[in-house]
Amino acid sequence: MALTPLLLLPGLLNDARVWDPILQVIGQERIVVKGQTHVADNVGALAAASLARMPAGRFAVAGFSLGGYVALEVCRQARDRIAGIALIDTSARADTAEARLNRQRILDRLKAGSATFDQVAAELAPGLLHPAHAADEKLLALLLDMARTVGVAGFVSQQTAAMNRADRRDVLQTLACPALVICGREDQVTPPERSEQMAHLLKGDVELLLVPQAGHLTTLEQPEAVTEAALRWLAKVDASSSTRSTMGSGA
Repeated sequence: MALTPLLLLPGLLNDARVWDPILQVIGQERIVVKGQTHVADNVGALAAASLARMPAGRFAVAGFSLGGYVALEVCRQARDRIAGIALIDTSARADTAEARLNRQRILDRLKAGSATFDQVAAELAPGLLHPAHAADEKLLALLLDMARTVGVAGFVSQQTAAMNRADRRDVLQTLACPALVICGREDQVTPPERSEQMAHLLKGDVELLLVPQAGHLTTLEQPEAVTEAALRWLAKVDASSSTRSTMGSGA
């Protein structure tokens, strides 16, 4: 059975290392494209750039946080090519006025020089984690190193894209493919009710997983639970794609 290509989209201040637990078990047989979410300041352009890197035909897409916003735009731009979608600690809604204001305040601090980029990244990190992980020095160091990889300009682009994104709940209702929705039970950034709503709007085979003892960074806080769910999802995607291919061949 052919393995479906996979597009992975990281979140705010993240690079592909946010997917490392999953990447370690996927295997080398599957085509995996590690997308970027800091190379443009709007979700449409980020989605288009990601699509340009995918091989022809159908593929699965997984988005974490900001990457989830981009994943939904990928689905809007290329709905007929989507073989599966995974949305992790994210939302299909647009930013509220309060959320946009909070993002702008952070950007204004950087622009005014009242805070360094490292200070901003260090301030944001603990709020992303469950209290049990908020003092994990290894995890905090990884978050800061990923943030430095994204850099100031990339961070500004990411925040601009996030605050100006459109509501994409309508896109969810057009998708009828294997879907996985994951959220940390203590996620304060994109609370579980956002994931519950997305799972309700999606059609077809949908798994909703609310992960105990996890905040916003479930892929790194509870890698085993997330990886197991991702493998279940990919197995469904591959089986669905294989069935579709067989039907299309007239067998």
